Amino acid sequence: MNKNKLSLLFGISAYSLWGLFPLYWPLLEPANPLEIVSHRAVWTLIFCVIVLIATKAFKETLVTLKRPKVAAKLFATSLLISINWLIYIWATNNGHVVEASLGYYINPLITIGFGVFLLKEKLRPLQWVSVSVATVGVSVLTIAYGRLPWIAIGLALSWGSYGLIKKQLGLGALQGLAIETFISAFFYLAYLVFLGNQGTGQFGNGWGLTLLLMSAGAVTAIPLLLFNGAANRLPFTTIGLLQYITPTLQFSCGVWIYHEDMPLSRWIGFFIIWVALIALAADLIKSNRSVNNSVA
Repeated sequence: MNKNKLSLLFGISAYSLWGLFPLYWPLLEPANPLEIVSHRAVWTLIFCVIVLIATKAFKETLVTLKRPKVAAKLFATSLLISINWLIYIWATNNGHVVEASLGYYINPLITIGFGVFLLKEKLRPLQWVSVSVATVGVSVLTIAYGRLPWIAIGLALSWGSYGLIKKQLGLGALQGLAIETFISAFFYLAYLVFLGNQGTGQFGNGWGLTLLLMSAGAVTAIPLLLFNGAANRLPFTTIGLLQYITPTLQFSCGVWIYHEDMPLSRWIGFFIIWVALIALAADLIKSNRSVNNSVA
């Protein structure tokens, strides 16, 4: 298998694993969402440290913490990723998988918004179309839900903000994740100790659940490693299109496995969002071709 095919396989695998997360988190119940996030952070840190030591990148990662500005930004990303994880796990374990998938569908549009308002970037015509159509779609879904889809908006804003700061940092994904989980691990470990002392923690209550809680670190880090293997070799256009695998699988889990309520009004709202994303994908392909032609 050549490198391009292997990179594509890595990318598809990463986004597919992320898309199948709604099947994993409910297995960790009766642990509450905060307990699950705590185990996820602590075991992810352990997994990352093992990999960093094995790849001889551990010392280099520790040096990063000595740079105050970088450390401050990583504190912010640690908070944002914790919010994202908590919202997502709560949504998955409380019958809101479809709304969670909406968050990752609209995330590219949130990223565009950050580019325009924070980075002063200019939108191309098809991007304006995408943003406008998506706004209509979110409005329809707001009416359909009878409220703002706060789960979707919370996921999109937290993940979009996380990506914006990480872009400015320019750190390796595994290094960044290790430091972020290190920063938050003190709080999460203290919470797990508190649960253990109270006798309400789920760790140790059956070997099956205990192993599943411990595996949360590998479940978090492995897709990230696969993504790194793809992102370093695949064109930006391909990565941009592959990202829609995740919310599509999440949406499918919510509708056809968990049988969440999907009245016609919600289908219409999602259809409008999909139209916006098709326009965005078309713009991505067109702009990439233009770049390739100019290089040629």
